[in-house]
Amino acid sequence: MSCLARSSIANDELNSEIESTEHMMQTPTGQGKVSIVIPCYNQGTMLREALASVEEVRNANLLEVIIVDDGSSEVETTRILDDSAGAGYCVVSQPNRGLGAARNTGIRLANGEFILPLDSDNRLRDAYLNEALSLLKDNPSLDVIYADAEYFGGKNGRWHVPEFDLLSLIRTNFIDACALYRKNLWEEVGGYDGHMPLMGLEDWDFWLRVVVHGGTFFHLPKIGFDYRVRSDSMIVKTIGFDYRMCRESSNVVRISPRLDAVIKHIFGKPELACYKLLRETDEEVQQLRGGIRTMQDSMSYRLGRGLLAPARLLRKLWHALH
Repeated sequence: MSCLARSSIANDELNSEIESTEHMMQTPTGQGKVSIVIPCYNQGTMLREALASVEEVRNANLLEVIIVDDGSSEVETTRILDDSAGAGYCVVSQPNRGLGAARNTGIRLANGEFILPLDSDNRLRDAYLNEALSLLKDNPSLDVIYADAEYFGGKNGRWHVPEFDLLSLIRTNFIDACALYRKNLWEEVGGYDGHMPLMGLEDWDFWLRVVVHGGTFFHLPKIGFDYRVRSDSMIVKTIGFDYRMCRESSNVVRISPRLDAVIKHIFGKPELACYKLLRETDEEVQQLRGGIRTMQDSMSYRLGRGLLAPARLLRKLWHALH
């Protein structure tokens, strides 16, 4: 299926195609070009901002922008989607299936060699269509380029994303969905999980499976997009807060039991069994370290160390004299 104007995908098409890797492999490729995929569900006003930001950085490297309407019900959003289709954007409508399925629909239709997901409430900068794309073209061994972001909305400042580290990624996600990667990587992994128990962490699941399939990551220390901080965002609705705002992101499971359900779903997959074991071992080590710190901070421990201090001093003197 190609996207020449606004089109719709029926339920029977979704059921037979949305998880089909064989179908994924049949999509033609626009060599060296980027396809931007924007899922949208009742966020028409913010979608306008996202599209405006794309137009500000558009260059010859951008092949197409695909908007996936995931069953929006708001009249204003529907009107904006119609206007977007009239303006030449590829707009595809489907029954509400969730974020992962919406991304898969758009990527399946994409003709670009490279994929750049963009959430409809965020804004794009030029780094991905310039430096990031050059890195992927010049380095065949690289598969994913991710960048920093600039907060706006409920918070200002730069989101400094760390260098890639597998254990850190197993602990918590630090790579936003807005990262540039090769479409054939998405095909090899099998796309995003369209059956997550709660939405908002599809990108974490996807990145972990990318690593399992041998994908390589590179951090571009530039601002790649603007990340909107909202009190009613999808991730806030899912786990009660935006974990990207937490300084100690490794503790978010203990903060949010709902997140624990999503983590069990992700790490319950057979292909992530080794990562599940590593995560559980790491949690045990962290708990042990926390217990030791708690003991060292206790009054009885400090009192004991004080009482033993003279004995330790005498032992040092004895060794020094003999």
